[in-house]
Parts: sequence; structure tokens; C-alpha cells
Amino acid sequence: MSTASSNAPPTVSSGDRATPQITSANAPPALRMMLALEDFEAPASRYIPRPIYGYVCGGVERNVTLTWNRSVFDDLALVPRMLVGVSQRSQKTELFGRSYDSPFGIAPMGGTSLAGYEGDLALARAAKANNIPMILSGASLTPLEKVRAASPHNTWFQAYLPGEEQAITELVERVAKAGYDTLVLTVDIPVGSNRENNVRNGYNAPLRPSLRLALQCLAHPRWLIGTALRTYFTTGMPHFENMGKRTPLVSSTAVRERANRDHLNWEHVALMRRLWKGKLIIKGILAREDAVIAREHGADGIIVSNHGGRQLDSASSPLRVLPGIVGVAGDMPVMIDSGFRRGTDVLKALALGAKFVFVGRPMLYAAAVAGETGVSHAIRLLRDEVDRDMAMLGTNAITEVSSQYLMPARSFDGFGNA
Repeated sequence: MSTASSNAPPTVSSGDRATPQITSANAPPALRMMLALEDFEAPASRYIPRPIYGYVCGGVERNVTLTWNRSVFDDLALVPRMLVGVSQRSQKTELFGRSYDSPFGIAPMGGTSLAGYEGDLALARAAKANNIPMILSGASLTPLEKVRAASPHNTWFQAYLPGEEQAITELVERVAKAGYDTLVLTVDIPVGSNRENNVRNGYNAPLRPSLRLALQCLAHPRWLIGTALRTYFTTGMPHFENMGKRTPLVSSTAVRERANRDHLNWEHVALMRRLWKGKLIIKGILAREDAVIAREHGADGIIVSNHGGRQLDSASSPLRVLPGIVGVAGDMPVMIDSGFRRGTDVLKALALGAKFVFVGRPMLYAAAVAGETGVSHAIRLLRDEVDRDMAMLGTNAITEVSSQYLMPARSFDGFGNA
């Protein structure tokens, strides 16, 4: 007679180990209807005041790129193979000499601790607990040193830098002193984007005290008490900590120091390569030519990205240009972000040659809804999808996923010929 508890969660057998299967029955009550990453957005939109939610969810101008980032996945169909035996499947992935439990990580997002209490730390701790990487945004509200201490082996740092040698040198030295081993330079922000949604929703950085902002905060009492006041009475006024001059989150007069990013060029990347002894990643690449230049300048990897549709409207979706970039990258790992929501999305990117995928907004929404617990739940949902989809695709290892499993979704002549 078994002595196992009848309340123990069911398990899924894989090549790695038997892992708990997340079901509505064993998830925390607030998360029982969170069955996919998309499910976190609606409760997050109710929790977060409109100016902040608009900043987080919005793209730029007409949101053309934001829409393309999702619709592009529908242009590809999966072609599964049968009867190959998938009982030993594993999604463990090697990246820069380290083994991660899944082929995805958490993308950098500057508004996480504004949307949820200690949001940056929630992401970092959940990444550590689930052995995936998390990239801390340079626009975050938590000191980079504190986040690295919370997750010393799974956290990378993303930098927004001006084309100024002194600023670059100071930032590189600070990141190295904090113990980071991977530095991500974001290069797709030469100037500020035209985020009309921020104006319409009343968002500024820093936030400007106003009757409109006060009414929005009062209309969201759970956020006001659980995030804003809790943060203030625990650690004081939040500040933009990791980019330029330290600036308070709320001020009627302060101005965030953004410096001249339109000066930034490949010579500054060469400078960073000389100064930085760890892994150097270039984020924001969409052109094959830039991937070649990044490799020639000593980059250890690149992230194909359009900044989640938040910079240049009508910029190509990363998935669409991914194969061409992989074709010229040589042995330099190519990673990707922007628009990923499902296990099948992850597998499609891997099949096109990506080494790794980063997921953004859903993880922020999960942190707002339920902190570290919510982020871990989101990670497990996506991990379970990848595992299940690998089985149905007919593959045992991430390294086996290739273009043989793909075909154009819209090419069909009615006779079975693609």
C-alpha cells in the first residue's frame, strides 16, 4: 500500500526527472485560472493603475510592430513526427558554458517594481528557483547590486548607455564590481520613441504628482496598499537606480538623465569589449549586416529584438529575420525576444536557429499578480508547454529541434503539397 499523500500533485515523466504538473487543483487560489501566459494580463490590468499599465502594455505609435510580434507565429506550421519514442525528452539547454532547465529566460523590463512589490527581485528569485536566466533592466527601480545578490548565478544586466567613454567605463566597472558575468548592451534606442499611449494614459518618468494620478491610485486600492505604500514604508521612495543620475520615481521637478544615446556607435562597443571581461551580448539586432559587425567586434552573442514593439513602429518582427541572422552568425549564439507567449512559439524560434528565447510582459504581469509565486507559476506553465509540445512534435532534445519540423502555414494547394 502506497504511503504517498493523495494530495500530492501528479507528475510528468521526462528525461531529467519527474516534475510536478501544474494543475488548477494544486496551484495557489489566485493562480488556479492562470492556465497560460496570456491569462496573467487581465488580472494585472485590473491591479495596476492605468498610467502604469498603459506604459507596460503599450507599443509605439500605431502598434503595428507590437501586432506583428504575435501574428508572425501564425505564419509557421509545425510538422510533427510520430512513433519516435519521446520518453527521454529533456529541455535542458547549454548557454555560455552554463546549463539551464529550459530554453527560455526573462527579458529586461524597467517597470516591474512599479507594477508589483519588489518586482525586480521577484523575477530574479523565481529565475534562480527555476534555473533560468533573468536580465535586469537598466531602467529598473532596484539597485543592480541588490538583484545580483538575490540571484548570483542567474542574473544578467542590461545597459542603456550614451556614446560617452566616461559613462561607459563607470557603468562597466560598477557591473563588474557587483559580480555580474554577463552584460547586455541594448542598441535600438538612439532616441526616445513616440509612445503616444504614455501621453494618453498620463504616464511620465518620473511620475508627476497630479489629481489624475492620485485618482488612479485611489481607484486601485490593492496596488496602492500592496505595492506603492508597502514599498514606500519599507524602503522609502523608489529611484531609477541603474542608469545615469539617481532619480526619484515621483517628482514634480526631477528629470531623468538619459544623455546622448544617438552618439553610441560600434567604437563604443569596441571600448566595452576591451573593458568588460565577461560575456558581452548585443541586444536589438534586426539586420544581418549588424550581426556580422557584432561578431567582428567580439560580441559573445546577440539578441534579435525590436524592443517588444516599443521603439520603431513597422520594424520587422524578430522571428521573420531570425533565419538570415543565424545564417551569418557563425558560432556566435543567437537569442531572440518579442512576442513569445506559448511553448509552440519557443519551439518555432528554436527550429529557425535561435539558441535561446526571452519572455517579457507576461512575467511582469505575473509578478504584479502574485509576486515570486506568480512568476514561478508562469515559468512552470511555459516549461510544461515546451515539454508537452516536444513530445507531440516527436523530439527528445532541444538540440534536435530544427527546420525539418516547420512549414509555411499559408502555403496550401489542396493536394497535400506545400
